[in-house]
Amino acid sequence: MNITKFGALALVGAGLVLAGQPAAAQQKSITVSSWGGAFQKAQREAWFNLVEKELGITVKEDTTSGIADIRTQVASGKPTWDLSTQGAYTCALLQKEGKLEKIDDAIINDPGVPAALKSSHWISQIVYSTAIGWRKKAFGDKKPTGWAAFWDTKNFPGQRSLRKHPLYNLEAALIADGVPMDKLYPLDVDRAFKKLAQVKPHVLVWWTSGAQSAQVLQDGEVDMVQAWNGRIQAAMAEKEGRGGPLDITFDQQMLVSDCWLMPKGAPNKDLAMKALAIMMRPEVNARISLFINYAPANLKGFDAAVIPADKLPGLPSAPQNKDKGFVMSVDWWVQNADEMVKRFDAFLQQ
Repeated sequence: MNITKFGALALVGAGLVLAGQPAAAQQKSITVSSWGGAFQKAQREAWFNLVEKELGITVKEDTTSGIADIRTQVASGKPTWDLSTQGAYTCALLQKEGKLEKIDDAIINDPGVPAALKSSHWISQIVYSTAIGWRKKAFGDKKPTGWAAFWDTKNFPGQRSLRKHPLYNLEAALIADGVPMDKLYPLDVDRAFKKLAQVKPHVLVWWTSGAQSAQVLQDGEVDMVQAWNGRIQAAMAEKEGRGGPLDITFDQQMLVSDCWLMPKGAPNKDLAMKALAIMMRPEVNARISLFINYAPANLKGFDAAVIPADKLPGLPSAPQNKDKGFVMSVDWWVQNADEMVKRFDAFLQQ
């Protein structure tokens, strides 16, 4: 047999082998983007390793800084990401812009994921909350239990920190002003900004990142902060900073989520959908709580005997905590965010 003939036969043989393999094995990999750091490390341990093992593929990782990345990928006509982690508000906005692939109905129809945490084009992966954290030394035995206490500078004197964005702040202001959590939407914007004006002189830091929100509390720069529960709890677990020991309350927490989305034109759509189905299974989705203080979006995960009982009190959507707060309205913010951001920026400059 000559070399040319042997090479041709080898190529034919290889083609037959590939033809007989499932699509997943032929494609070999998907690319997933997320926030990096401790959270993406937790995703790897909780989910990506299992996806690789079950599908026999490689999950390649990249990082994202937010909505602009997805818009750029889709605009290129050749996106490189198959799945991306984004905030639920971002997911809903990108769906409105027509930049996402539709998610398989079998995944979306999982009854364990509440209707408020999914749509036809995205599905939440984790639940966390915007909550109140404080320095114990600042208030002694007194505990601020809700947003009225955040505004109460007489009984809880000291410096505050809020996010430099209208999201969270309008809801917090209205609750502090006496609006019931189940009557918030549509938001009374004029009333919210009027209430925000009362606390504004006491806000020393308008934070722009999760890391900053925790750091100003740890350093003792502020006495009370509105921040993501995971950031506050991570700071609580670290060696005490100049601010001393910290605490958190889930009272009147704002439940929010990060979602999975698939950019329009994702190169490995079918394989990514299989990976997504695995990661959203209750017993798999719940594994995230083993590696970071976030809760599964699939509430059936709490019944899967995966999360240790001693971790439940620290998870915002655990059975004992979820009714202490409310789920933020993604739909309201998609409709009103641009106008609110302009008004909020003007409010800060006044």
